[in-house]
Amino acid sequence: MKNYYTVLCRAMKHSRSQWPPAAIFCLLFPLLTSSPVAGFESPNSGRQWESAIESFERDDAQTNYPANAILFVGSSSIRLWESLADDMAPYPVIQRGFGGAKMVDVLAYKDRIIEAHTPPAIVLFVANDITGNSKTDLSPARAAGQFFAFADYVLRQKPETELFIVEITPTASRLDVWPQTMELNNQLSKLCESLDRVTFIPTRHLFLAADGKPLRELFRSDQLHLSPLGYRVWTKQIRAFLDPVMQK
Repeated sequence: MKNYYTVLCRAMKHSRSQWPPAAIFCLLFPLLTSSPVAGFESPNSGRQWESAIESFERDDAQTNYPANAILFVGSSSIRLWESLADDMAPYPVIQRGFGGAKMVDVLAYKDRIIEAHTPPAIVLFVANDITGNSKTDLSPARAAGQFFAFADYVLRQKPETELFIVEITPTASRLDVWPQTMELNNQLSKLCESLDRVTFIPTRHLFLAADGKPLRELFRSDQLHLSPLGYRVWTKQIRAFLDPVMQK
């Protein structure tokens, strides 16, 4: 079981010329059934996030978003990005972050978040699957499997959309599990290399000092969420990958 992601990644590389990602996922499904990848049923479905999702749906019904709006999806770093619209100008944005969400939550609500839109790009950032909680943390391989499921969904349902997965940020508050998070990031990078229209945006080098510790000024006092300066660093890096796609 611990090696299933390696098998998955090799299969996806082969799939670029032989098999679509959905077919590979189905073939490897028996390897995944004992993990949270199977079923993607969020323990919070219908409870913790329902009000946030309903708010998104009301906004979708009331707002006529332009066809070139970029969809930002993820956890609290997306939700708290107060300057997102200004930072991405002149591109319009759709902000769909719900704080504390894990990938399984994004998967559980993916239809309600994404179906109403046909964005040229989706930017995904979720950083709560490895937090230092031994009871709820996923292994890097299992978390990567859930990111793959989201990528496969976007590739199948939104054939004109590019997906960007932003690297999980190193933070002082979760420094104890940074090795596991780095492994997840490494697997996400390999995943993105294996799929068309999916791009990994590396960020760790921008948030670490020479001693390997997170730069404290890039985070709020909780040393978990980005400060305004941290968002400026994020903006520059994300736009370096988004601009070439949006300007085609």
